Amino acid sequence: MTEELLYDVQDGIGTITFNRPQARNALTFAMYERLGEICREVETDDRVKALLITGAGDKAFAAGTDIGQFRAFKGPEDALGYEARIDKLLGALERCRVPTIAAIAGACTGGGAAIAAVCDLRIAAPHSRFGFPISRTLGNCLSVANYARLAALIGPARVKDIIFTARLVDAPEALAIGLVSEVIAEGADLMSRAGEVARTVASHAPLTLRATKEALLRIQDKMTPNESDDLILSCYMSQDFQEGMDAFLNKRPPVWKGK
Repeated sequence: MTEELLYDVQDGIGTITFNRPQARNALTFAMYERLGEICREVETDDRVKALLITGAGDKAFAAGTDIGQFRAFKGPEDALGYEARIDKLLGALERCRVPTIAAIAGACTGGGAAIAAVCDLRIAAPHSRFGFPISRTLGNCLSVANYARLAALIGPARVKDIIFTARLVDAPEALAIGLVSEVIAEGADLMSRAGEVARTVASHAPLTLRATKEALLRIQDKMTPNESDDLILSCYMSQDFQEGMDAFLNKRPPVWKGK
């Protein structure tokens, strides 16, 4: 697993790389766990002044959770445990003591898009595309906390648009709606620019940065309902979710029944 998620600290910048380019950097449960571990390590590692997250290659930042792993789901505890695990990870990344920057090339979807969305800054290559195509693929849902995070970032109407249509947002639109902070010029080097931003941010007053992050999180927390188990189970325990997995893995269109 260590080869599937790389971590290195150089000159005050911690760099995390999702390293499954052959699978469009789809995230395994072990990769999620390692990302959470790194967030906890950063809390006590004074070397790290900023955290940069990217995906290997130029095809994808991360194309969501590796779908094959959902095959192991047997009951409600699996669905709730998965969403709780993702919420815990995203919460750890969101509350990381140092600024977090996502350097995004290619597909940034599902769990990958959720990770990018909780980073403090998002820098994208011109060919990047973002979305949560779950209404077209698996028929599952996000947790209420994740819906709230997205709504805080781009607004409820845009969240509905992106999820209802299952479309992917291209880089210019992502910049226009605030989904990314910057789109680099065509032909520019993504990691060079992301590293430049990381070094700039890392050089600034850490208490100012930390206080700003904490203040905005306190505002956001007021709009984050905690109860969403019924919504999660209505999707993950459904026949449609099983159908979505089977269709996705067998490369055929799903047949939705709404139950």
